[in-house]
Amino acid sequence: MKKFLFFIFTIISLCSCYNTGEPRENVLKIYNWADYIGDDVLDDFKEYYKEQTGEDIRIVYQTFDINEIMLTKIEKGHEDFDVVCPSEYIIERMLKKHLLLPIDTVFAHSPNYMNNVSPFIREQINKLSQPGEPANRYAVCYMWGTTGLLYNTAYLNEEDVASWECLWNEKYAGKILMKDSYRDAYGTAILYANAKQLADGTVTVEELMNDYSPEAMQIVEEYLKAMKPNIAGWEADFGKEMMTKNKAWINLTWSGDAIWAIEEAEEVGVELDYVVPIEGSNIWYDGWVIPKYAKNPLAASYFINFMCRPDIAIRNMETCGYVSAVATPEILEEKIDTTLSYYSDLSYFFGPDADSVQINNIQYPDKEVVLRCAMIRDFDDKTKDVLDIWSRVKGDNLGIGVTIIIFVVVAAMSFWTIHKKIKYYKRNKKQRRRRRRR
Repeated sequence: MKKFLFFIFTIISLCSCYNTGEPRENVLKIYNWADYIGDDVLDDFKEYYKEQTGEDIRIVYQTFDINEIMLTKIEKGHEDFDVVCPSEYIIERMLKKHLLLPIDTVFAHSPNYMNNVSPFIREQINKLSQPGEPANRYAVCYMWGTTGLLYNTAYLNEEDVASWECLWNEKYAGKILMKDSYRDAYGTAILYANAKQLADGTVTVEELMNDYSPEAMQIVEEYLKAMKPNIAGWEADFGKEMMTKNKAWINLTWSGDAIWAIEEAEEVGVELDYVVPIEGSNIWYDGWVIPKYAKNPLAASYFINFMCRPDIAIRNMETCGYVSAVATPEILEEKIDTTLSYYSDLSYFFGPDADSVQINNIQYPDKEVVLRCAMIRDFDDKTKDVLDIWSRVKGDNLGIGVTIIIFVVVAAMSFWTIHKKIKYYKRNKKQRRRRRRR
């Protein structure tokens, strides 16, 4: 009901923006992933903007589920969004196509909170730079995370899923769910195919995951086709529910979804865990940018700055389960959990004083994990070739048995999810995010 009302509100807002003659500089149009912002954050931004500029601002907020759909709207100029939140490879593509405006970092009465973003994150984002367009001038990272394996500890231990090899192990056939994500699938296959070379140090994760040569693509297709008989289904969002209901044992997923699934499963007596395999994996980044067709880049810059404020970053993390790019003492203090039995080295993210801290290592991966991971860049003109591989590999996505199971689980989850969401709203700990990624 809330989503329906939100939809109606959005339509009314859009219509009023164009029918009332309201000055466009009093409107901020935001395009973001679903369930990717904290409760009441937009209302608080309005107050912040009024304090900073003396002007009122009305927000038109819309969501998307697929990067490429968002990009198509921006490219065609049919939408004048002021600020959007693409993933790193789309940011790179937008820079190549000169689709972005620089972000203002000088504010009349506000500190530049964008400086709160971890230097490690800024370094990664800057790899997306194009000639004359440094990425950090055009994009500010919002959330980031890893790709790994969510697994059921009743059937597997950490050693069983320590390598991507488990996806090719026939003893797990029919118990594995793969994300319907051609980018993550490509990276997974190329890393496993070159596991020995990675162990020998003759090649790096970054080199492999960004190798789109005909030879590399042939290897990826062969390995993914060899893996296919073990796969129960290619999922976009139902994987975590299937895992919490004991319907699958292994799910290739993203760290934020893993956090959600682990917490949900615990409440029904199912124990799940998450690991980044030894060969390495993908670290992804979502960031705020201002499209070149934006009508209110000033308000967009203020919004991006506001989202980098530590208290706002904490609220956003509590909502979506993912990790903010902001790295301040306030956030470190908020996230330390002294009940944990392990310590992690987060000096790469928070600075040298965070070399041994008790913190959730799914949300904040240890330095050792980060060193064996890398960012998958834009496939560029090879995108179609990789998509063709993915299409040939998947074929018929699901067998009839899995289809029936999913139907039953989804029907059961409809009631369960509503019940859990009501409970979460009451506790103000909403943790679910509809993720598509790549």
